[in-house]
Amino acid sequence: MTALYAQWLDISSSAPSGEPHPVLVLPGFGASDHSTQILRRFLKQLGYNALPWLQGVNTGNPHLIEGAMRRFYRLQRNLGCRISLVGQSLGGVYAREIAKLFPHAVRSVITLGSPYAMTQSGATHPMVERFFEQLSGTTVAALRDRIPTQHEPGPLLMPTTSVYSKADGVVGWRSCVEPETPLSENVRVWGSHVGMAINPDVFRVVADRLAQNPDHWTRFDTNKGRLKLIYPPKDHVSTTGAQ
Repeated sequence: MTALYAQWLDISSSAPSGEPHPVLVLPGFGASDHSTQILRRFLKQLGYNALPWLQGVNTGNPHLIEGAMRRFYRLQRNLGCRISLVGQSLGGVYAREIAKLFPHAVRSVITLGSPYAMTQSGATHPMVERFFEQLSGTTVAALRDRIPTQHEPGPLLMPTTSVYSKADGVVGWRSCVEPETPLSENVRVWGSHVGMAINPDVFRVVADRLAQNPDHWTRFDTNKGRLKLIYPPKDHVSTTGAQ
């Protein structure tokens, strides 16, 4: 937290100017809108209409993704413009599913330590997996089966950034990334899973990505200037998918 406040002014003052637009921020498993409050405050300072998900605690219960989809649909209908999605952990899994269901209404998707590419058990810390089953009343496999578009192959149709850390500590990093395409990228950061929503290096990525024009999108260049001193090299992702 101290590192974030120390770098807040620097990041916000150096962040590129993007078109102001709505950004729906989805919290991770076991968390609520309170966990994304600092991130949303940061985005509002940059001029974005940063919106909470208003679904309470993300217990992982399947009805919550349905609620998130209804929340997005109503926002888009009322605001009348494309909305960017930022999701931490399980919230990022939800974000990608919303993007699959409403592709023409989503401007961009940014996931923070989200295990959307998990194809089998064992990619999550065993204690977290047991806690998930207790809190959600279901299993990870059953949740995947309940998500309407989970098994649809192929990348998303809009710019997509997957932020991950090899020191995550909760989910395997390979489950948080996908093969890169002209509209998708993986950005590696230093830090923990639970700290993604208060990590200044993550904030820098989110600010830069939201400022991108989706019609002229380019990848986040970690080799540019001082960024090569901040971000570790990213890893090759096999086209066979993350396990």
